[in-house]
This record gives sequence, C-alpha cells and structure tokens, in this order.
Amino acid sequence: MTKQVASSQRDTIPRATLAETLGVASAVIGPMLAKGVIIRRPTIMRVSDQLDLSRRAVERMQVLRDKYGTGPLLLNIPGRSQALLLSPEHVSRVLEETPEPFATATAEKAASLAHFQPKGVLISHGSERTRRRHFNEEVLASDKPVHDLAGNFLRVVDDEAQRLFNATRHKAELTWNDFANVWFPVVRRVILGDSARDDETLTKQINRLRKNANWAFLHPRQDSLIKDFHEGIKSYLQKAEPGSLAQVIANTTASEEDIAPHHQISHWMFAFDPGGMTTFRTLALLASHPRQSEQALEEIHRQRGAEEQYLPFLRACVLESLRLWPTTPIILRETTEETRWETGTMPAHTSVAIFAPFFHRDESRLPEANRFAPELWQAAKPASNLPLVPFSAGPGVCPARHLVLLITSSMLAALVREHQFQIQPPTLIGPDKPLPGMLNHFTLRFTYQDQSQ
Repeated sequence: MTKQVASSQRDTIPRATLAETLGVASAVIGPMLAKGVIIRRPTIMRVSDQLDLSRRAVERMQVLRDKYGTGPLLLNIPGRSQALLLSPEHVSRVLEETPEPFATATAEKAASLAHFQPKGVLISHGSERTRRRHFNEEVLASDKPVHDLAGNFLRVVDDEAQRLFNATRHKAELTWNDFANVWFPVVRRVILGDSARDDETLTKQINRLRKNANWAFLHPRQDSLIKDFHEGIKSYLQKAEPGSLAQVIANTTASEEDIAPHHQISHWMFAFDPGGMTTFRTLALLASHPRQSEQALEEIHRQRGAEEQYLPFLRACVLESLRLWPTTPIILRETTEETRWETGTMPAHTSVAIFAPFFHRDESRLPEANRFAPELWQAAKPASNLPLVPFSAGPGVCPARHLVLLITSSMLAALVREHQFQIQPPTLIGPDKPLPGMLNHFTLRFTYQDQSQ
C-alpha cells in the first residue's frame, strides 16, 4: 500500500525550467548514455574521464537541490513525465515501495534489456516478477553472505588468478585486457560450469547484444542472435555441471516456460561485467592507499580455509569502490499510480530517476565523499542516514549482491595475497588528494612484484 504524504497547496510537484532540463540532459543524462549504460564505450569513457564529466554531473544536481530543496523535480520534457529525486528520504521511500507503486519495469529499461533478456526479472511486473524474483533469490542465495557453492567458486577464482600471473609474469604488468582474459572465464565457470571456460562465443554474443541494447528503442532487435545466444546457455543448463549455478538451477522446481532461467542467466552474465570493472578499480584503490592495503593483507593472512570465503574488509573496499564509481549510475522506477509528496502530486506513469553519484559524492552530506573510506561499510548499519545504494535497496535490491561480493573480494585476495601492485602512473590517485569523479578501468595499468620469492 502506498504511503500517503500530506500535500501542500500545489497540485503537482515542482517542474524544472526548459533551460534546467536541457542542463540535466547535457550534463547528467547525455554523458551517461554516451558512455554506454549496458556496455561501456572505451573511447567515450576516455573523453569523459579527461573532461571530468562525472564531477560536473554531480555539481549540476547540487545546483538543482540548492534551488528546489527536497524535490522531487519534474523535468520539462514534452510527452514524457520524468522526475529526479533530490533527497535521501525520497530515495529510501521509492526503493522501499518497490514494485508498487514504484515498478522496476520502466519503459527505458525494457527497451534496452529486451535486446538480450526479454523475460528478465528487471523488466517483469506483477506475478511474473514475483516468480522470477524468487527464482533469482533461490539460485543466487540472496540471503546468504556466503553461497553454498563458495568453495568451488573460490577454486575457480584461484585457478584463474594463477593463469593471470602465468600470462603476465614476463612483463610484470597488468592491464584491463589482461584481467578481462581471466575475469570472463570466471563468470562462465561460476554460472555454467568448467566446460564453459573457453566458450568465448557466448561472451561475444552477449556483448554484441548489449551494444544493441545501448541504443534501446533506436536499434532493431536481432532475434536470430538472441535465439543462438540463449540456445548456447540452454546447452549448459542441460549439463548442469556440479559446482556451478547451472547445477543449482537443475535442482529447483522452476518451470522453464514460466521462469525462463536462460533469460535470468543473461542478466547475470551482463551484471558480472560491472563486477569485473569494480574489482579492477578496487585494486587501484588498494595499490594507491597503503594503510588500507595493509589492512586488507592482514585480513587475508589471518583468515584461511573456510574463513577465507568471507572477507569483510575486502568486501567493504569493493562496496566503497561502487560508491565512488557506481556501475549503475542511475536507478529507474516508474509509478504505477498517482503518488503524493510533500510538495504535491506526481502523475502515474512517471519515470523516477535516482542519480546515485549525486548522493554518493555529495560532500555537503558526506564528508568522506571524495576519498577512499571503506569504514563507511563496516558499521552495524552502514551509512544508514544516506542513500548509499551500490546494489540498489529495498525489495528491488540486487539478488546477486552477496555472490558478487564473494567473487570480487576473493579475486582481490588472490591478486594481492603474494603480489604487491603499483598503479601507473603512481600519481594517478592517492590518499593525499580528492578522488576523481570517474576512474576509467579501460586505461588502468599496474606493475607488480612477487612477494613470495
């Protein structure tokens, strides 16, 4: 049931001017779309990094907040009702009241994700969403910090980390391409089984479909490619290899037609790409912040065996990387009915946007906004007065959040356990200056030394 908020004399919530709407389009929405919402475009990422567009986007939102207060704020878009949230309280409300009256299946999201997962849970609603959401939660063990198959997943991570060092030891250097060459095999092995390790065709297919998805409404669907991609996934589901998520799926009671497991897997494969980006950026933070790096090593060396499956400080570092550089910079919901706010009424079928960097990097609310502060995530209720939402929140929270933190923290542990990394150039980031609005993972480069010898 929708929580009713006392209304003012206004009939509708405030509306931005045309100039302000154009400013949001050019400084916030435009750069985000240009970089690629579903799959990143390296050239645009490089330009955005050089121009510091992410910082400028936060500043644009701060100007609107200073003028309009708590909001929400309707943009001046003909034929489309679009609102921006400006206060932490409203972020909490929208996320807690998902999916009714704030549905996850927005028109924009459906237009994009339908290019490779038309039956995915994020663009489902009503009873279909309920059943698909339950399936995702069951297979991904969303209520468990450590998945039941964690032991096998860590074996996969350690194996691929060793392959990485074997491939790069001659140059003692690590680039994104080097890391990606083992990260995506990790993803395929965890989800589909060891036999999928070298199936680069699946990753190439989904990446092609994700490039189409970047264009949403503007690109025709490639149905034949979608079919081929999903048939490939189904072949691994039939094998149900022990130790993989495919095996867990085989042991569920999900109806193939109703749940469409291969469509849910499409989303997992997509979502693990940002997981790799975040792991690489977290490595950069640890390589450039000696105090936190030492704390991470102490945790790794202190916890052995089964305890190594849960590394709270390293998980906090990953969460902090996601706060600093969200891989989902905008969280979208769509109102299924008219909603009431302190400043008036929001129409039904309004697209509600939460621009996460604005809340994550607003120094007026968060003194640590522009520095590496993993301690934010180590409290009993981390940052409870702020909408720090790296995995969203409420009933729509990412069901894979614990699994992602398990894999990313384990990969970081495997990398730094016996190797010391230095970011290149060493002056790129550090504890003595504010962190940049964006850290381009494509251009990150490290040198490393083997500390075990």
